[in-house]
Amino acid sequence: MKKTAIFILTAIVLVAMSFTAYSQDEETVTLITNVNIFDGENEKLLEDYDVLVVKNLIKKIDKDIKIASSYEIDVKTGGLKVMPGAHANDLSVSGDQTVMVYEPEKDVKKEVTVKVIDGGGRTLIPGLIDAHWHTTYASTPAQILLLNQGDMPEVAILSMTAAEETLLRGFTTVRDMGGNPFAIKKLIDSGKYPGHRIVPAGPFMSPTAGHADHYDVPTETPRDKRFLNYWERNMMSMTSDGVAEVQLRTRDILKYGASQIKICTGGGVSSLYDPLDVSEYSIAEVKAAVEEATNYNTYVASHVMTDKGVRTSVEAGVMSIEHGFFATKETLELMKEKDAWLSPQPMKEEDMVWANPISAAKYKQVTDAVAALYPMAKEVGVNLAFGTDQLMDASKAHQQSDYLVRLGEWFTPYETLKMATSENARLLQLSGPRLPYQEGPLGVIKEGAYADLIIVDGNPLEDLELVGDPGKNFVLIMKDGKVYKNTLK
Repeated sequence: MKKTAIFILTAIVLVAMSFTAYSQDEETVTLITNVNIFDGENEKLLEDYDVLVVKNLIKKIDKDIKIASSYEIDVKTGGLKVMPGAHANDLSVSGDQTVMVYEPEKDVKKEVTVKVIDGGGRTLIPGLIDAHWHTTYASTPAQILLLNQGDMPEVAILSMTAAEETLLRGFTTVRDMGGNPFAIKKLIDSGKYPGHRIVPAGPFMSPTAGHADHYDVPTETPRDKRFLNYWERNMMSMTSDGVAEVQLRTRDILKYGASQIKICTGGGVSSLYDPLDVSEYSIAEVKAAVEEATNYNTYVASHVMTDKGVRTSVEAGVMSIEHGFFATKETLELMKEKDAWLSPQPMKEEDMVWANPISAAKYKQVTDAVAALYPMAKEVGVNLAFGTDQLMDASKAHQQSDYLVRLGEWFTPYETLKMATSENARLLQLSGPRLPYQEGPLGVIKEGAYADLIIVDGNPLEDLELVGDPGKNFVLIMKDGKVYKNTLK
């Protein structure tokens, strides 16, 4: 009994100490000097500026910021604290002991050393945002997710590792549009593990025979509605049928911590039982999801390709269309009128290889439509997001950077980078109070914003290709005021 008690106590102390170590690391002040700033909104660079970062926010932007070698910051003290030499009655053992005690919290002043980083005249841009990413699907092989040859711990390990790689490509924030990244988000946000910010939708949801239906034919169809399958129980995907079940599952997903809801109102490429032309969910079911999300002060996004599906979804209150490749100009104009968002991906046929001929044929239909959609959306002026939707192949995840460069086929470098920073940040704001990051704005470089920053060796407003090779050209990557990469020595 005593050994068990000591083990539990030791574990508590170690966890507490790890959080204490992080909080000390968090209390940093960084001065970035001599940079040309693309603020995420304006095409004209702010030339030869300095940026002062205090803890995780941008404190000041100005020319030639004068600052001492140390800086006084506010630090919160108290809370749970490790206390040596104390004896708890139920954990009494011989020798020195430590226990956790609570002290009242209070704010105190603390002097910290200022870290100075000379940008050397390079370009400072906001951290990039991917508006359609799948943290737990991007690097998990298809045989695990579609053929049930793995489990959730394997998914979590692969995804946690990949999150750091995503961050080092310069994507400091993602809108996660399907899967279960909640534990990964918790660990990343704690500062204990490197990775991108996550604005989660939780499991994407469709009716039976829809894009999220992973029940086999004929062994699991018709299915026993009293039970969920393994991936549904682990909040990776979800099926729901009828208004009442749509309401229930939407509430489940929101309860789990979703920032927005993602449903499927049309067919998909990776799923086998829903041709691209089908409509999924009745209007009443879509409206039920929208009502529940609205009650939670957030919104619904929908996976859908067809013009009919896009129009029906928007008319029912959906605010973000994921993909929408076959939308007509008239439907895009309706979206603009409703202030809805279009979130397509600049995919090409050679980007993905599909073992299943059904998926391969559907993928070709989609990629054939891409080239017409972007210029039409630009002409209409609909809210346009940048996302990549990388799926089930870690070796392809680098295409996240390639897709950003590819937007240059239809947009100027300025339009492209604005889309991947401040415009995507506007989309994130649709989550309202459900957006997890409320201390300051994302996607911009301004005083009070989150310190998510990249120093580019060159000017991406003149050469967009620079962002396609972040390993070489992103010489500094900072997220939440913490430097994760710095090759400026």
